[in-house]
Amino acid sequence: MAQTNPANNIISMNMNTFSRHHQSNICLSLPFLTLNSHGLRFLSRNSRVGTSKTHVKKWKHSMFISNRPVIKEGTFGLNGQELLTGVPDNVSVTPLTSSLLKVAPSRIEERNVRFLSLFRFKLFWMIPRVGHSGSDPISSPSYALFLPALDGEFRSSLQGNSSNELELCVESGDPAIVTSQSLKAVFVNHGNHPFDLMKESMKILADQTGTFAVRETKQVPGILDCFGWCTWDAFYQKVNPQGIKDGLKSLSDGGTPPKFVLIDDGWQDTVNEFQKDGEPFVEGSQFGGRLATIKENSKFRKTDEPLVDLPTNLKEFVSDIKKNFGLKYVYVWHALLGYWGGLVPDADGTNKYNPTMAYPVQSPGNLANSRDLSLDCMEKYGIGVMDPGMASEFYNDLHGYLASQDVDGVKVDFQSILEAIAGGLGGRVSLTRRFQQALEDSIATNFKDNSIICCMGHSIDSIYNAKRSAVTRVSDDYYPDNPTTQTLHVAAVAFNSIFLGEVFVPDWDMFYSLHESAEFHAIARAVGGCGVYVSDKPGRHDFNIIKKLVLPDGLVLRAKYPGRPSRDCLFTDPVMDGKSLLKIWNLNKCTGVIGVFNCQGAGNWPCMNTEQKETSVTAEVSGELSPGDIEYFEEVSGKLWTGECAIYSFITGSVSRLPKERSFIVSLNILKCDVFTVSPIKVYNQQIQFAPIGLINMYNSGGAVESVDHSGDSSTCKIHIRSDLTRPHVISKAKVTARIPKSQCKTHNYDLS
Repeated sequence: MAQTNPANNIISMNMNTFSRHHQSNICLSLPFLTLNSHGLRFLSRNSRVGTSKTHVKKWKHSMFISNRPVIKEGTFGLNGQELLTGVPDNVSVTPLTSSLLKVAPSRIEERNVRFLSLFRFKLFWMIPRVGHSGSDPISSPSYALFLPALDGEFRSSLQGNSSNELELCVESGDPAIVTSQSLKAVFVNHGNHPFDLMKESMKILADQTGTFAVRETKQVPGILDCFGWCTWDAFYQKVNPQGIKDGLKSLSDGGTPPKFVLIDDGWQDTVNEFQKDGEPFVEGSQFGGRLATIKENSKFRKTDEPLVDLPTNLKEFVSDIKKNFGLKYVYVWHALLGYWGGLVPDADGTNKYNPTMAYPVQSPGNLANSRDLSLDCMEKYGIGVMDPGMASEFYNDLHGYLASQDVDGVKVDFQSILEAIAGGLGGRVSLTRRFQQALEDSIATNFKDNSIICCMGHSIDSIYNAKRSAVTRVSDDYYPDNPTTQTLHVAAVAFNSIFLGEVFVPDWDMFYSLHESAEFHAIARAVGGCGVYVSDKPGRHDFNIIKKLVLPDGLVLRAKYPGRPSRDCLFTDPVMDGKSLLKIWNLNKCTGVIGVFNCQGAGNWPCMNTEQKETSVTAEVSGELSPGDIEYFEEVSGKLWTGECAIYSFITGSVSRLPKERSFIVSLNILKCDVFTVSPIKVYNQQIQFAPIGLINMYNSGGAVESVDHSGDSSTCKIHIRSDLTRPHVISKAKVTARIPKSQCKTHNYDLS
């Protein structure tokens, strides 16, 4: 996303990067950048689009007299403004519509240009990167959005180079798949509202391509409204039935019963020739394991060993924990190709899927960023890849078996691996599309509720082929033992949700409740609009934190939208600039909510150039917070709004009154945060000013308020606050906040029943 003055902007990006700009409720110029190279093999060669620092810093009078997107004399312009300079001759533009925007003012010699890019620093994961050029901040900013696209069997990406140029790369992932042109390489849009821009652009792109669907059209699985527990960080691959029971019991006994459990890696029947019994464990050798059968391993079924208390099979175990712990959903984990190393070739349980060995080959663009341990191991050990024509049968066999065992859904990991094994299989885009369709068809056939969590799939090949999948992980893993990644995780999930949140409900991953950064992660989940689940070891919980997220019935107060950075945070670096707080906004049905985080000083972004050194950070960072930081506040304010808000700070317990356009200062130490409920103060019966806060003992207090209405006449007014009728305890514990001078009314009655 790039931000400039009234209608100008440029963005520099890497693989899955984007920059946004859009005007709400206005039809914009919507072009595709077209690449024509007269027989050029795009797999091995790029077309460069120049965006050097000198080009970005000084902006001339617009040379364009048309509102339509054009490339003229090597400069790409949109809405009368120059966006890219040094465009080579083999790049052209294809508009989708005519622009209805006015040409921007021309008396601007120097413009403040900032950019935000989301790029894949590893094959599987994106992180944000921000930059800027120009002078002081500006008013009335506009935004430009560049979205690399899929075009037939090809995918495009934008990547920077050492000459400060923006390169457009089109590749198939298969040397046999070549073309002389790409007619829809990059989608470009422009406007003055960044979140409208992203939303409308993704809708248009989905409609134009027909290969994916946006989040709001998809069925959302019920697990998102339940408190969950994942076994991964509790046991890693040593998960076992008794350990799962112990974890469920300790959480339930503490008053926070999980309604959803995810049995992660370690339940499957696998073999690993690279891990020898009795020999020291070699880090990375776990990625050499391969799936032997679709059934559970011996830890989850009876064996011939005497005195071993094991369930008869997976079904007996799943039925047992559902009955004894009141679980609504049990999911299990598997990798896209069965297991990390795929399927065992020439095994009785896998022969029917015709697996063959493949060795990943990464795109040069990926290799220029961070190495990934799993990929390094795959290149060494290889992957047993099923015949793509058998993918549907494999998924139906696996998911059909799991459904017969009372399993409700799956988390499917390692999804972007397909792009690295696509040689000889038709290329990365078509191979991903085949597997994605087979996977989603199987989910629809075998499970209810669209029961899938996608993971490790941040390539646009996967994202732009997600027609039904509604949930995906939006960042690299939560690493409880690495203190330098805690702040990076929270910042990454928020920024990545700007893009991924238009296609999926973002999954912000699990966390430990008993940890030095536990509240930091808990408040992030409270405002993230995501599922809430921990990965605590049995008996290792901080219920003081969990109970601020989880209701006694095991449900959570999930906000409406993907949590995203506030507009004034979009082009700042909340991790390494030494001065910026991160603000993440969201809405409930009747209130707004915003979390504020000090992510500075605890860790550094990966892939930073040696010239980009960490800024010194003081212990405390301050910044402004305003009700205006919450987008789409009109959805909760309504006609009775006075223009002022009641603002409740969870950490301090204070309530203040503030006009929407005003701000106040928030100061936080490193790895500290606060969360504010922002409730519109409304006038009832022309005399009572009232604003609900909700459950003040919950991080997202306003999530408990479903509706507010009133009754009575000029002398008597009743305010009725209602919550979800399936949760009566919410109503009985609700607290209301109002500033009502007694002289204004004879009686005021708050009806919470």
